[in-house]
Amino acid sequence: MTALMNAPAARSGTPSISAVVPAYNEAANLPALLQALRDALRGLSPRWEIIVVDDGSRDDTAAAMRPWLQQPGVRYLALSRNFGKEAALSAGLEHARGEVVVMIDADGQHPLALLPQMLAGWRAGADAVCAVRDTRADESWAKRLGTALFYRIVNAGSPMPIPADAGDFRLMDRRVVAALLSLPERNRFLKGLYAWVGFRTEFIRYTPAPRAAGTSSFSMARLLGLALTGVTAFSTMPLRLWSGLGGVIALGAIGYGVDIVIDHFINGSPVPGWPTVVVSLMFFSGVQLLSIGILGEYVGRIFTEVKRRPIYLLRESAGQGLIDPPAA
Repeated sequence: MTALMNAPAARSGTPSISAVVPAYNEAANLPALLQALRDALRGLSPRWEIIVVDDGSRDDTAAAMRPWLQQPGVRYLALSRNFGKEAALSAGLEHARGEVVVMIDADGQHPLALLPQMLAGWRAGADAVCAVRDTRADESWAKRLGTALFYRIVNAGSPMPIPADAGDFRLMDRRVVAALLSLPERNRFLKGLYAWVGFRTEFIRYTPAPRAAGTSSFSMARLLGLALTGVTAFSTMPLRLWSGLGGVIALGAIGYGVDIVIDHFINGSPVPGWPTVVVSLMFFSGVQLLSIGILGEYVGRIFTEVKRRPIYLLRESAGQGLIDPPAA
């Protein structure tokens, strides 16, 4: 009986599908992607929509979108400025009306051939089907090292580990989308939120294709910022680590002080003076400043959250999908 209750319930019928595509300076990639994505969605459902979220692009993304808005099926959301990919994805999820939602990058690296397999996983009972990278050979050694270190830190002692090579390329049931939208965070780290909301998730492997055109807009500084958001949003490990380090340093200082006193009274050695004091002060000052900086990151996140500013602001909305609007 328990096995039957835990078995995923298969789904029948053809769901409506929303495809969310965040775009920042992707004018060269969008025409080919939209053509291929439209053909792929047509083969999966008669009711579909593509939502392109322009995250404050400075190139001709708006001009590249204009011809697509003359025909139903494609919607265009332009944010008032560059809010970042997490905000752009959140905007797309809020405006998506499909029974299932697919998230796809605009650079052409996510293979659309996986969409039927993702939909089959949903029909078999999965609430989310996530594509996991087979390799990171296309990334620099610094990025690979940083990624491995980040996931080791954020997953240390976590009851909800985040898959290391799972990104935003995924298909989600409407229940999962509703759960994500119910979370009030302003500092959003979606890879962590996917894991936090839970639901039955199926993973499939894929090898990312070469970028169709242009270069990635994700600089190392932005990646570090996103990683810092992820660590502070889903782990207290830095605070615990620094607390432990403080305890070790304190015990070491006590031991060193006892050693100096014993050595002075037993061997008559002079008590170390000026150099010892200066080095100790510089060391402990550095430790204190670093500790304050780590604590400040967490306090800064609290400060941002309590202001409750919107995650994004919309400048323009155009186009129409092939999904009937919900009944009033």
